[in-house]
Amino acid sequence: MRVVSIIIARGGSKGVPKKNIMNFCGKPLIAWTILQSIASKKVLEVWVSSDSEEILEISRQYGAKTILRPDDISGDGASSESAWMHAIEYIEKIKGPGIDFILAPQVTSPLRSSKDFTNGINEFVNGKFDSLFSSTEIEDFFIWKYKDNILNPTNYDYKNRKPRQKINKTYLENGSFFIFDVEKFKINNNRFFGKIGHYTMDKHKMFQIDNLEDVKLCETVMRGYKLNVI
Repeated sequence: MRVVSIIIARGGSKGVPKKNIMNFCGKPLIAWTILQSIASKKVLEVWVSSDSEEILEISRQYGAKTILRPDDISGDGASSESAWMHAIEYIEKIKGPGIDFILAPQVTSPLRSSKDFTNGINEFVNGKFDSLFSSTEIEDFFIWKYKDNILNPTNYDYKNRKPRQKINKTYLENGSFFIFDVEKFKINNNRFFGKIGHYTMDKHKMFQIDNLEDVKLCETVMRGYKLNVI
């Protein structure tokens, strides 16, 4: 089983300047994802794809192999799928085919450890899934949404309000990482296909960094839970 971690990181960031390489708990933000991938017992290689030479240089310093991503798949409208596909084609061109599965972690979700990657891969393999996402269980939340300008609950009946413990479990796609079969990804060109599974993470690991407020929150959680690479 050959699992390769492909980390995609653009140079441009509107919410936080140079977000992917900003200092986060003493390291460039991207370093946490690289080191977590390297420390996983299931990951064979770690690659970073970016349009930024600065990001690629920092990534090499922390042990990743690098891919310079073309500008036409690096803009705001470019999909993650296009970057993953380019990376897979690049790796196979220089190393030949043979990658079985891709671990696709998000740089902006640093609140995890290598064990989450290892356990997620085990869940993927043991469940015989084609694709998988990291999740957070939200069975104790009452969720509402608008439909035709009318606010309605989505996961419970407010006329028969039950204790939180009895609400049906719902799983949030928390964005920390994805895993998918390489050959089937080439056919579908989408991160989700076939038999889809999920790996449930602790709630304090669900936060992502999109703005400066998120940075402060995630740093507090990182230090409070003493999260680390291992």
